[in-house]
Amino acid sequence: MNQRLPVADGAAVRRRAARLIAEHKGAVAAVTVIQLLAALASVGIPRVLGSMVDLVSGAPGADAAGRLQGLIAVVIALAIGNAALTGCGEYLARVLGERVFAELRERLVGSAMHLPLSVVESAGTGDLLGRTSRDLESIRNVVRRGISQILVIMLTLLTIVVAAVVTSPRLSPALIVPMLAVAPVLRWYLRHAVPAYRAMNAMWAEVDGVIAETADQAATVDAHALGARRNRILDRAMIEVWSTEQYTLWLRIVLITALGLGSFAPVIAVVAWGAWLAGHGAVTLGAITTVALYAVQLRTPVSEVTFWIDSLQSAGAAMSRIVGVELVRPDREPTSGAVTGRPPRVCGVSYAYRPGHDVLHEVDLELIPGERLAVVGPSGSGKSTLGRMLAGIHPPTRGRVIVGDGDEGGIDLTALTEDALHREVALVTQEHHVFACTLADNLRLARTDATDAELERALEVVGAADWARELSDGLGTLVGAGGVQLTPGQAQQVALARIVLMDPATLVLDEATSLLDPGVARSAERSLDAVLAGRTVVAIAHRLDTAAAADRVAVVIGGRIVELGPHAELLAAGGEYTRLWQAWTSD
Repeated sequence: MNQRLPVADGAAVRRRAARLIAEHKGAVAAVTVIQLLAALASVGIPRVLGSMVDLVSGAPGADAAGRLQGLIAVVIALAIGNAALTGCGEYLARVLGERVFAELRERLVGSAMHLPLSVVESAGTGDLLGRTSRDLESIRNVVRRGISQILVIMLTLLTIVVAAVVTSPRLSPALIVPMLAVAPVLRWYLRHAVPAYRAMNAMWAEVDGVIAETADQAATVDAHALGARRNRILDRAMIEVWSTEQYTLWLRIVLITALGLGSFAPVIAVVAWGAWLAGHGAVTLGAITTVALYAVQLRTPVSEVTFWIDSLQSAGAAMSRIVGVELVRPDREPTSGAVTGRPPRVCGVSYAYRPGHDVLHEVDLELIPGERLAVVGPSGSGKSTLGRMLAGIHPPTRGRVIVGDGDEGGIDLTALTEDALHREVALVTQEHHVFACTLADNLRLARTDATDAELERALEVVGAADWARELSDGLGTLVGAGGVQLTPGQAQQVALARIVLMDPATLVLDEATSLLDPGVARSAERSLDAVLAGRTVVAIAHRLDTAAAADRVAVVIGGRIVELGPHAELLAAGGEYTRLWQAWTSD
């Protein structure tokens, strides 16, 4: 059963948000000041209009026309000032939002790239995919536009309430009390919405995982007629998502209804209460006009707050899942940056993906420097897991995988820093990826400080220099999505060129060319041979012709190495390898 990645609690999310704000406190302060000035200009207009009403309704004076013209000029100036300040504040807020979102996205990618692979595999495809796609998308609009809009709403509400109290302390309760009546509904909504959105995001991640796994393994699904079964799994996941979506929709309907009443009620209350006060001479007509206009002004931020409260809950749930990626504890603590250049040794290693279910049992294996060792065995025997142990991807459950001299004096692979581990050993699989960037940047993923000359030499080694030179901008040509589409063979050569730049002493191959068509595979294997020269090689062999060409063969059965030796000797022994070979050659 998949164990999902952790989800951060509210306190952790608030701490992350506070750190983001602290890192941009200057920009946040500038946006706040400008939006506050815009809000003050906005609430100043009703105050001046109220003064105009009092002026017109009062006894006419010789200077009344002149004062009225002056007030009109003030209203125009406030309107222009409000528009200019709002535009400036919106621009600065958008810039701030883009920066914050970019940093958040980069940190998430960085955290995901350093997750222990065992944790990612246990969580399943959909969980991490959902956090790096759907969850990130959920908070994008809030970060990019919400910073500005939420500030405007908060500052507008605050300035309107303060201005109403200053204008008429007796009349302002009619504006404030109906707004406070909505507070219990808002608290009820927040209590129910956050867990609902978290559950919905987790369910969408499961849907993404089902779709991704079915698409990735489409050939297997078709070969075993699993289409109907996969569709039923997807249907069950979609029903759960739909049920949760209906629940969150009901929550939003209640919130929108309550806030809608809360936006209309102050206008009615101010007019009714103001009429009663005016009848007793307690307030002027201008004060009623001013506070009533404030109540009308409240309708816009209150209607907008409905959208942003809902968006904030969805974004908060997504943020808790994104921050949760950072809560995963590393499966190793690097303590050494030493590079020995010697092949790793396996000493009494056992490994379990799930506690109590070992797939490797007390395995011992010592590699000879410069040899080619083929690891063979039936499907599920543990040979790929052994390859991962040798590549330092998983730390053993028991035992050690070490480099250097002496069982006690050797260095555990999982104790090496990332750079040192890559210089010692690298795993080459059948999966390779070309990123949407320049060819040079694709290669520098292996070594960021590589010069253009070193990149060209790496391409030369794998036989890719000719087609790379023919690209429109050479190493600076954009490749991948949105750029030049490389052929499968070229993509494999790029992956192998990265290995050349890393320059590991030992290579672990897990059928690096098995997914390519035969014509492309032959070319890729020639490139691979150039990369293998002078290195110790461990080949996880699913095709036994690889084993026949190796210096030694290790036969893995049931998580144990049951035979080890040259191809000819193992054939003559008539054991497990002989049976595997006979089954292979008889097909």
